[in-house]
Amino acid sequence: MNKEDLAHIIFRHEETGTIMRQPIVVALSGGADSMALLRALLQVGCDCHAAHCNFHLRGEESMRDERFVREQCDRLNVPLTVKDFDIPAYQQAHGGSVEMACRALRYAWFEQERERLGASVIAVAHHADDQIETFFLNLTRGTGIKGLTGMERLSGNIWRPMLAATRQDILDYLEVIGQEYVTDSTNDVNEYRRNRLRNIVLPALEQQFPQARQRILDTMSNLSCDHELMTSLVNEAIPDPRRISIDKLQHNANAPTLLYHRIRHWGFNRHQCSQAIEAALNGHAGRQFAGHGYTLTINRQTIDIEPTGNNSAQDLEIPINLSTSGLQSPIHVSILHNNAPFSPLMCDGKTKVAFNTRILDCQRVVLRHWRQGDRIKPFGMKGSKLVSDLFADFKLDNAAKKNTWLLEADGTILWVLGYRASAEYPVTTASQDYIIIQI
Repeated sequence: MNKEDLAHIIFRHEETGTIMRQPIVVALSGGADSMALLRALLQVGCDCHAAHCNFHLRGEESMRDERFVREQCDRLNVPLTVKDFDIPAYQQAHGGSVEMACRALRYAWFEQERERLGASVIAVAHHADDQIETFFLNLTRGTGIKGLTGMERLSGNIWRPMLAATRQDILDYLEVIGQEYVTDSTNDVNEYRRNRLRNIVLPALEQQFPQARQRILDTMSNLSCDHELMTSLVNEAIPDPRRISIDKLQHNANAPTLLYHRIRHWGFNRHQCSQAIEAALNGHAGRQFAGHGYTLTINRQTIDIEPTGNNSAQDLEIPINLSTSGLQSPIHVSILHNNAPFSPLMCDGKTKVAFNTRILDCQRVVLRHWRQGDRIKPFGMKGSKLVSDLFADFKLDNAAKKNTWLLEADGTILWVLGYRASAEYPVTTASQDYIIIQI
């Protein structure tokens, strides 16, 4: 492979025009892959800033890699930042394997460098052989279509421009341009899963099936196209994943799978989606499932998903002593101080209510959401009633309960907006001075 060939592989995609207009952070280990990446990017005129991680896991060899990277960046006139990491300390604090610790620290620091430099992306040297290894790793873990499509060329701020180049392509390119590189001795140690795939499984597979690598890449490409089609169909079937009609799911034999693919990005797994569909179809309103920062709730007619801890029960103070034609709050509220003769026809008790002017003496009037134990004193009833019982009378599901607003004055519930007003601060036909509030 000549040097123009690798550059063509890297810069044949649409996103490169945008990427090249800003600096690029290049993850540079000093190995063959990352050195080829850096040289190809420099070849086409990119503004490269190298970032090297020294995990100090291989003694003198780690220091050798750092010295080599510094020498190469000096020779190529590439700015370089080196970061030292303490992997044992990180593991003691966070647990996990050495591989996971290195990955977490590496990508977190790369992102810090990208932000510091105002760079467009972090370029990493994954290539076609890495894709094949990822395919098998995910296959052995138990994955779906998405997991078998491999790594994305551009994923957030991570750019993998060499995914179409093989390891042999990269070695050929380095030979043509006379570029040296270092070799990580741990690549030959089969303690790690990826190394066992690379050194044992894939060579044996290719020995029996000489075209196996290319056929696997073809399969991954086909699966990627299938996944794009499936995603568009899933999104069409469930346009709004935050509020899903149970009626639309009940006649779909693949409802659990459909639900999973629509909400999996919120951390819900297949088992949860199967249980959620079963609960919804059996009328188990109130059942909840936890994702990553999100909660799925089964209601009477819908499956609702909201951010966990998104408590909308914040008290919003209402300036009841001011007349306004449009108080801006989560709902549009109009307040009118009236001194004309009152007629019951002026209000419906649901969206428009009246209170006598004694309400103006209240120290604190707020709009808020329902809380457990709230009570209201409805007209025509002795004593008070739990607001939750009122909700049950109106057959409200959990989502509707959460979204219903209450008007409270000095700790007393005066109005369940949209449903029922209380008998507190009453207005009669003899009243000529009162407050009307409308939503």
